Amino acid sequence: MSIEKMTPFERRAAYTLASIFGLRMLGLFMILPVFALYAEHLGGVTPTLVGVAIGAYGLSQSILGIPLGIVSDRIGRKPVIITGLLIFAAGSAVAAVSTTIYGVIAGRAIQGAGAIAAVVMALLADLTREEQRTKAMAVIGMTIGLSFMVAMVGGPLLNHWVGVPGIFWLTALFALLAIPVVQFLIPTPATHRLHRDTEPVLSQFGTVLRDGQLMRLNLGILSLHMGLTATFTALPLVLRESGFAPAHHWELYLPVMVLGMATAVPFIIIAEKQRMLKQIFVGAVALMALSESGLLLFYSHFDAIVVAVGAYFIAFNLLEATLPSLVAKFAPAEGKGTAMGIYSSSQFIGAFLGGWAGGAFHEAYGFGGVFGFATVVLFVWLLVAASMRQPRYLASQLLYVGVMDLPRARHTEMAIAGVRGVAEVTIEAAEGVAYLKVDSHALDRDALEQFCAQRP
Repeated sequence: MSIEKMTPFERRAAYTLASIFGLRMLGLFMILPVFALYAEHLGGVTPTLVGVAIGAYGLSQSILGIPLGIVSDRIGRKPVIITGLLIFAAGSAVAAVSTTIYGVIAGRAIQGAGAIAAVVMALLADLTREEQRTKAMAVIGMTIGLSFMVAMVGGPLLNHWVGVPGIFWLTALFALLAIPVVQFLIPTPATHRLHRDTEPVLSQFGTVLRDGQLMRLNLGILSLHMGLTATFTALPLVLRESGFAPAHHWELYLPVMVLGMATAVPFIIIAEKQRMLKQIFVGAVALMALSESGLLLFYSHFDAIVVAVGAYFIAFNLLEATLPSLVAKFAPAEGKGTAMGIYSSSQFIGAFLGGWAGGAFHEAYGFGGVFGFATVVLFVWLLVAASMRQPRYLASQLLYVGVMDLPRARHTEMAIAGVRGVAEVTIEAAEGVAYLKVDSHALDRDALEQFCAQRP
C-alpha cells in the first residue's frame, strides 16, 4: 500500500479544520496593530492595563489548552471544540460592548478560555492516517502564518471601517459560523484516542522539561511573542505620533509582511538543504534584536521605523517557521506531541507577559521603556540560542504497524531500525504505531513500507 498521498477524506479534514483554526487566530491577532489606539477612549485606562488587555487571552489559553485536549480524549473532540467556539464568541461579545478597559480585559481572557487549538489538532489526528499527519499539520501551520499576515493588514483597515468593537463582533461571528462547519462538514471519527505525535502525554512532561535543548526553544517562543506583544503596546502610537495616520497603517504592514514571508522561504530552504538551521536561526534572532534596538534608538524618525519594522518581520516570519521545525528535530519521536504542547503553552504565556510588561514599561518610562524592554528580552534570547546544539537533520514520521504484543513490538522495532535512513524507532504496541526519526534523504521508503499494516 502507498504511504505517499492524502485521500480526499484527509484533505477535507485538513482544510476544514485549518479554516477554523485560522479564523480563530485571525480574530485574536487583528486587534494587535490597533488596540493601543482604541484603548485611549476606554474608561479606567492606563498603559499597563492596555498591555494586559492585549495579552490577556494568552494567560487563559496557556492554562486551559492542555487540559481541554485531555478532556477531549474522554468526551469527544466536537463537543469540546463547539463549546470552545461558543466561549470564544462570548468573550468577543463582552469585549465589543465594553466601555471600560476592565471589560475588555475580561472579554479577552474569556476569548482565550475557548482554548481549542490542542483539540483541533487531536481531531485532525483522528481523521488522518499516521503517515499523512505531517502534511495535514503543515496545512494548519501555513494557515496560521497566513492568518497573522491578513490580521496585520486587515486590523487597521477594519478599524477604519467598523472600529475595534466591530472587529470584536466580526470575530464573534467567525466563531459562530465555525460551529456548523464543525458539526456538519467535518467528519466525525469512529473513535478517538491519544496521539503521541500531536497531544501531550502527562507521563512525558518530566522528560521534556528536563531537556535543555527543548527548554531553549520554549524560552525562544516565549521571548518571540513576549517581544511582539510588548512592541505593539507602543508601535501603533509611535506611528501615529510620527504623522502616519492610523487609517493608513496597513500600507506599512502589507509590504513588510509580504517581504518577510517572501524572504523567509529561501532561507528556510537553505537552512534545511544546506544543514545550516542553527546558523540561520541564530542570525534571525540577532536580526530581530537589532531591529528592536533600531526602534529603541530611532522611534521618533519615521524612515527608521519603517526599516526597523521591515527587518523585524523578516526575522519574525523566519523564526515562526524554524522554531517548530527545531522542536520536532530535538523532541523524541514518541514525545513530539508533549514537546509541542509545552512549546505552545510557552508561546501564550509569552504573549501575556509581553502585553503586561510592555504596558507597564510604557507607563513608567514611555516608548523608550517598551522598546528597551523588548531589546533586552531579545538579546538574552540571542545568548541562549547561540548555546543551542546543532540539530540532527531528522524528520518525524509515523507508521501504522498494527496492534501487537510487546515481544513482537520489540522484534519489529529491531527490524525497522535496520532500514536504511531510520535513526530512531519506538513502537507503542497497544496503539499499533511506530514513531520514527528518519533521514529523509537516505530513507529506503520501499523497505519501510513493508512494515505498514492493513488497518482494521
